[in-house]
Amino acid sequence: MASVAASGETEKAARTKAAGAFSAFERMVAWRYLRSRRKEAFISVIAGFSFVGIMLGVATLIIVMAVMNGFRTELISRILGINGHMIIQPIDAPFNDYAELTKKFAAVPGVRMALPLVEGQTLASGRGGAGSGALVRGVRPEDLEKLNEVSSNIKSGDIVGFASGQGVLVGSRLAAQLGLSAGDQITLISPEGDVTPMGVNPRVKSYPVSGIFEIGMSEYDATIIYMPLEESQNYFNADGIVQSIELFVDDPDAVDDLRPLIETAAGRPILVTDWRQRNQTFFSALQVERNVMFMILTLIVLVAALNIISGLIMLVKDKGSDIAILRTMGAGSGAVMRIFFMTGAAIGIVGTIAGVLLGVLVCLNIESIRQFFSWLSGTVLFNPELYFLSELPAEMSLSETLSVVGMALVLSFIATIFPAWRASRLDPVQALRYE
Repeated sequence: MASVAASGETEKAARTKAAGAFSAFERMVAWRYLRSRRKEAFISVIAGFSFVGIMLGVATLIIVMAVMNGFRTELISRILGINGHMIIQPIDAPFNDYAELTKKFAAVPGVRMALPLVEGQTLASGRGGAGSGALVRGVRPEDLEKLNEVSSNIKSGDIVGFASGQGVLVGSRLAAQLGLSAGDQITLISPEGDVTPMGVNPRVKSYPVSGIFEIGMSEYDATIIYMPLEESQNYFNADGIVQSIELFVDDPDAVDDLRPLIETAAGRPILVTDWRQRNQTFFSALQVERNVMFMILTLIVLVAALNIISGLIMLVKDKGSDIAILRTMGAGSGAVMRIFFMTGAAIGIVGTIAGVLLGVLVCLNIESIRQFFSWLSGTVLFNPELYFLSELPAEMSLSETLSVVGMALVLSFIATIFPAWRASRLDPVQALRYE
């Protein structure tokens, strides 16, 4: 009889050993603990809240990071689409030889275009005497055609009048504010006008609006007027000179490598600034905001992981007798720990996957969702007057999405370790005694 019992114990131990870690038996028990029963309804509610918390936390992180990435990318593309990557300004003498310098700079390897520029602040007025401050940028017609952000986004009119040296191009928001359309006259008033015995009189001159452009960045669409270079030189008393030469390069991140080549090509003292220096404060603020948002939203996932801990601890306490029976049947402490680890990890894994799917779905339809909530609330969400862009952008990054997924899974796995360890340390004798 004793030999039969001994052989049975040996066979049971062999089956347990053969099952191995994360066996089908362990997975089956973990799955049974995940399913809802009437007396375990409260535990199931906690598990449901944990799942929803992780899903919403992961989705929110993905959506927010995608929107901030899209916001930065759109701003960079719009800003660098009409502004040079490198700005060359004179030091000792004005650029009266700008045509020759432009050819030299354009011949430098890596430089896509060199654009001589005259800029000046004016007061623009249209129909009914409405006025607004404007920035006039004087460029050559052939250079304007190469600025695709402008030449490819003419909403009304054309650039024929501009190319002939007569008309000007006006931003869409500025045109709307002044009540202008293509073919109308716009009046520009410059404080740097004609010198008379009575002093300097403001210069007032009207120009036909050749076309209206829309870049999609409200700050530019509401302030910029493009004028033919020669006319802008006459208007701002800058005959034969330009204030600066802007360079557009193939790789904006490689401007440091091009700097010595540009200085050599100039053959004279020049001041070179790049797009990073001009926009350093703006993009630094964006980066800081992005990092802070990531840390704050990570707390959502952390709170959901803490819910996993509380739910599993209550499950361990409720399943004390089951754990004791498993231990008496030959399941080791490692098997019990793995069972409860899989129970908690399953919530984290499924919640993370659902969060990724929800985040991707929202990112792909972010503009439609914005328009729907704007219609539902009757207010303008993401006002372009405040946020510079006319549409809400979203650009997902694979590396950032993977980091969010990894962070959520790590927090979920860490949250399951303590309850699973506590279950593995449960004494079966004590558990059955007080059952």
